[in-house]
Amino acid sequence: MKGKCIIFSAPSGSGKSTIVHWLMSTHPELKLAFSISATCRPPRGSEQHGVDYYFLSPDAFREHIAKGDFLEYEEVYTDRYYGTLKKPVEQQREEGMNVIFDVDVKGGCRIKEYFGEEALSIFIMPPSVEELRRRLIARATDDMEQIEKRLAKAEYEIGFAPRFDHVVINDNLQEAQQRTLLLVKQFVGL
Repeated sequence: MKGKCIIFSAPSGSGKSTIVHWLMSTHPELKLAFSISATCRPPRGSEQHGVDYYFLSPDAFREHIAKGDFLEYEEVYTDRYYGTLKKPVEQQREEGMNVIFDVDVKGGCRIKEYFGEEALSIFIMPPSVEELRRRLIARATDDMEQIEKRLAKAEYEIGFAPRFDHVVINDNLQEAQQRTLLLVKQFVGL
């Protein structure tokens, strides 16, 4: 049986990646496969092509755009593209895997539009912008200027929440994980 698509979007610091990782590492019965994004940025550290990202030159990325090979893509900065290629996703689905997307809000909306009822879209919502600020400061990965940029972007992204099938408020991680698990299980028919 062909797999389905499960789309996750959220502002940075909402806990989306933590929830996605938890689902994938603790629930093999869901038959989840992660959608690997394509990018034009160079690999960082030990990142590998086809494992962490599909690393493409800007010209190769533009060729794929021209051929309609992407479910969604965005030029974040000049010649710095990110996107989701159709072919690997379709291969995973043909293998019976349910494909998880961890994407920005615009990409999430485009993927949902493309797959329609074959996709479930979940927006992970922080309990408040102030809590998000606290989490980003506690992470200690960004300076205050970067944190303020992330918070401004978060307020913009939160405006997309009504376009998703479900909104899960992550004010308690374990409860958010359980709510997400229930939604995914219902969607894939378990």
